[in-house]
Amino acid sequence: MMILEQHYLACLAQASYFIADPETGSACVVDPRRDVSIYLEAAEKHGVRIEHVALTHFHADFVSGHIELQERTGATIHLGANGKTEYASSPLADGDEIVLGKVRLRALETPGHTPESICLLVFDGEKDEPHAVLTGDTCFIGDVGRPDLMASVGMTATELGGQLYDSLRQKLLPLPDATLLYPGHGAGSMCGKNLSTDTVSTIGKQRASNYALQPMERDAFIGLVASGQPQTPQYFPHDARLNRATRESLDSVLARVLQPLSLAAALELQAQGTAILDCRDQEQYERKHVHGSVWVGLDGKFATWAGTVLAPDQSIVILAEDGRENEAAMRLGRIGHDAIEGFVAEGTAAIDAEDEHTASSRRCSVDDLRETLNRAPDTVVLDIRGPGEWEGGHIENAVHVPLIELEQRLDDVPRGEHVRMICGSGYRSLIANSLLERHGIDPLVDVRGGMSAWNAS
Repeated sequence: MMILEQHYLACLAQASYFIADPETGSACVVDPRRDVSIYLEAAEKHGVRIEHVALTHFHADFVSGHIELQERTGATIHLGANGKTEYASSPLADGDEIVLGKVRLRALETPGHTPESICLLVFDGEKDEPHAVLTGDTCFIGDVGRPDLMASVGMTATELGGQLYDSLRQKLLPLPDATLLYPGHGAGSMCGKNLSTDTVSTIGKQRASNYALQPMERDAFIGLVASGQPQTPQYFPHDARLNRATRESLDSVLARVLQPLSLAAALELQAQGTAILDCRDQEQYERKHVHGSVWVGLDGKFATWAGTVLAPDQSIVILAEDGRENEAAMRLGRIGHDAIEGFVAEGTAAIDAEDEHTASSRRCSVDDLRETLNRAPDTVVLDIRGPGEWEGGHIENAVHVPLIELEQRLDDVPRGEHVRMICGSGYRSLIANSLLERHGIDPLVDVRGGMSAWNAS
């Protein structure tokens, strides 16, 4: 029987696929993440060889592991015929196949999210109808690919949206209803606005329920899918470029950057412009941290938010709980943030022993927030959630400055004793406070538990 495994990475809401023909022992990995050990382990478990790796497009939200897999296995890299790369690759035009034996992957050129986007039909044996389709970022469960990410290279959302309209209706919707649909992302990804928590569906179910696949004219479709999309993190263009380029492998990066540093050495680097990235838990940072460090906790969407608030070329020193520095560097590597100078040895103990260059944060409960709102009429709530969350409900008279815009809108940040800052859960508000402190602004009192706790109370 055909082997088809989905490997879902929750922190990036990203799906990759391991497909093999056990009879011939040939395997292909589709849209691999950069830390590729999971696919090598799958190949060993099944007794097969990874001979092919395919990209459905040049991903913007993560660095793909095609370079790493080619280095480790010698696999051939495949991508859409419109994709131009610095490394050797095998183009897949419409109808071209990757043959693993009786298992075949057939390319459908589906431009729209990007010009080189493809979907891959999966055929098992001699059957005429496909078993499944791997849709990459062309079609999700509950949504379709966003057409607005290539403005920086001169392609408009209108142009790509028109191509996406044709691709969906001419290539995907004609497939049989029973065809399994495996997407490239799920809920939580910034690659769409209405992604489901489900990780597999069928063409028939999506034809019936996906808002973007309902009958409509081209212009209406373009207006619908191009509007209301999540704000784009600054690392997206960087990752799209890396996925076209010849670059250093993750193993090489980790061997280079995982060097222990004293806190004094880290402070010296900070004075020269390096960011100290504190990724310990919230309570540790709140109690005591390096003044001016940037906090993004590992126990959250670490890579996404680190890549949102730190420029891709920003040099970084990692400050993690003991034993988690490798995890932090690896997760930064997933988005191509490789400019790491090292990590603070015995991070929390080093912070506890330091007084001159440290600070603490001020946080309150939702009960404290309610009491302050009732007691002090001049209390201002700063809401840093995204536009969609804000529109879904917010505290009356709150000021809205999304975290992704915070450093560009510091003048809009209210100041004073009675300012309280809130997000969805308390994770992003602590990130925001670390950014304000880095800019020389006294940290605000942020709300533990965020709007989730506020609504529950």
